[in-house]
Amino acid sequence: MTAVVSYKRHKNLWVRFVQPVVVIALCVIAVGIPLWLALITSAKSQGEANLPDLSLPTSWHIVDNYVQAFTDGEVWRGLLGSLLVMVPSVIGVILFGSLAAWILARRSSRWASVLYAAAISGLILPPAVVTIVLLLRQLGLASSPAGMIFVYMGMYMSIVIFFITGFVRTIPIELEEAARIDGAKPLKIFFTIILPLLRPVIATATILVCLYIWNDVFYSFFVLGGGSTTTLQLNLFQIASSNLYQNNWNLIFAYVVISSLPLLIVFIFAQRRIISGITGGAVK
Repeated sequence: MTAVVSYKRHKNLWVRFVQPVVVIALCVIAVGIPLWLALITSAKSQGEANLPDLSLPTSWHIVDNYVQAFTDGEVWRGLLGSLLVMVPSVIGVILFGSLAAWILARRSSRWASVLYAAAISGLILPPAVVTIVLLLRQLGLASSPAGMIFVYMGMYMSIVIFFITGFVRTIPIELEEAARIDGAKPLKIFFTIILPLLRPVIATATILVCLYIWNDVFYSFFVLGGGSTTTLQLNLFQIASSNLYQNNWNLIFAYVVISSLPLLIVFIFAQRRIISGITGGAVK
């Protein structure tokens, strides 16, 4: 009996005190230190930034570094390019993904199960970059925003279908049957009944897809490389590889902070929607 009481006491001590301290320490190591390093390095002089550490700068160059990174790095050009490919990609993948998820969720046949498995296979199967680039060249879409939009839509369609299909299955089918009795067509049922009910999971999918597209540099390098359109992350890679930012780690980190701010702010205010959308649909 004494051993059981001692075990419960140690377990409560672990849950109440030790476990939160361990979680906070891991968060500080995984997130806090890299974030602090980026912020501090972006405020240092070139000489100090070339030897990055966690110490404060001896002289602060915040305004000079950020102004130079903004102007020389052509942040406005990269921002417009990111929005040019991200906004249509997100709208397209959410619209077509929602329609596909609605149809797949309302079908219980073997073929529907096969199609659903094929639709979400993109979650584990990586895109074939070489094949994509060759196909875009054949279609005349290489190095163009339209080609990048189609690539992003194809890449993240599986995520949207996976999230929304589970959520649609929680919506009573009687709502659709009542609309059909009133003479409503399938598209009208979807846009007037189903789509408004999907707002929580659509918000989750939208935020996640925006984060993926905003931070992507790998696929944009192969698809947009050599064209006139660039994104923030691709532009950072290009200027960091050129002589413009060579050994200027203070400017590189300043650019990183500038390019991370928009979606970081969105993520902070929308993290509750992400969690509610995941728990409300994807795991059901």
